[in-house]
Amino acid sequence: ATVAPGLSAKAGTTLSDESDPNDIFSNMKGSQRIVFDATQPHGVYPFAWPRVFLMTNEMTGAAQKDCSVLVVLRHTAIGYAMQSEVWEKYQLGKVFEANDPRTNEPATRNPFWQPKPDDFVVPGIGPVQIGINQLQDNGITFCVCEMAMTVYSAAVGQQANKPAADVLADFKKAILPGIHTVPSGVWALGRAQKAGCGYIFAG
Repeated sequence: ATVAPGLSAKAGTTLSDESDPNDIFSNMKGSQRIVFDATQPHGVYPFAWPRVFLMTNEMTGAAQKDCSVLVVLRHTAIGYAMQSEVWEKYQLGKVFEANDPRTNEPATRNPFWQPKPDDFVVPGIGPVQIGINQLQDNGITFCVCEMAMTVYSAAVGQQANKPAADVLADFKKAILPGIHTVPSGVWALGRAQKAGCGYIFAG
């Protein structure tokens, strides 16, 4: 495993080496390639913009098979890569300043994982499918920054009086199905653009 510059090789600071993170870029094909940079919760935007990208490309003649979309969850958007159990356990809504769209209060669940059909309604359009699982069903790929998980698990552990390594282990066990862990979000953004993706800030 690679150790990030400036971090010692103590528990919780090494990057996973279970799979090659470069593998996700081999699937970036088609004429319309884009990477969305989600740095913060930013309301519904990290999930609405990928849906709009697919919808409007279809309207203008680009089939879904011609579109490759990668969403990079990094910095304080990493919570969206995790199951609701850790949101409740570690109060991630407060940690990441992420509100639940239903209540407008700090979220105690991941509101974008397996949402109800009418959770997200857009004026003039109606209910929209912007849940992570729904976007994955349409071929959109998600990845999460391991460097941010390492940093924030240490901060959360300090607040909760728990070892950082234990919190990081909880974070990793809670990663949603199909979401890829990458060494860092900025690493993934660079690789995606080398793979021919345009860049959009997801905010």
